[in-house]
Amino acid sequence: MSYKAAMAENVTSKTGKPPRTSMASSKQFADLLSKKGFNFYAGVPCSLLSGLIRVLEDDTQTSYFPAVREDAAVGLCAGAYLAGKLPVLLMQNSGLGYCLNAFTSLNLIYRIPVLVIMSWRGEGGKDAPEHIIMGEINQKLLQTAGMCHSVLSADNYQEALEAARSKINEGLPYTLLVGKGLFDEGH
Repeated sequence: MSYKAAMAENVTSKTGKPPRTSMASSKQFADLLSKKGFNFYAGVPCSLLSGLIRVLEDDTQTSYFPAVREDAAVGLCAGAYLAGKLPVLLMQNSGLGYCLNAFTSLNLIYRIPVLVIMSWRGEGGKDAPEHIIMGEINQKLLQTAGMCHSVLSADNYQEALEAARSKINEGLPYTLLVGKGLFDEGH
């Protein structure tokens, strides 16, 4: 399947934006990821994902490796996949610029899948000033790079995870954009 065809299969919520109410607890979502076969986690912290990261760090059955930059986390996840793991990369959308080259020159070329859970800072133009521009363009950057994505919501999270698993089974990365307030992070 071509990258353009893959991009056309992106899943979005009914409104195209994350909801303003919590979907579920970070623990419940981490359990769902585990049930879907994901078993390796790496990332760079973000307050919107802090609860999920805390759950993963506290779980003795999972491996979470903090990275200093998003492109380093891409490398960790690629290595984990080659070692037989099913990786998840947790990151803030501001790090998308750091790791686009790693995704395009490693993951997409060599078909190394990873589930990217990316917080959507600056979504809707509401956030600290340094998040606004990336918040406006992160979906366009993903599309330009040929990376499928979904805007995760309380209404579509199961469908979005199924779409992600389908692309990952084809050897492609997939990104779930997580807006403020989706998880129970106290924001």
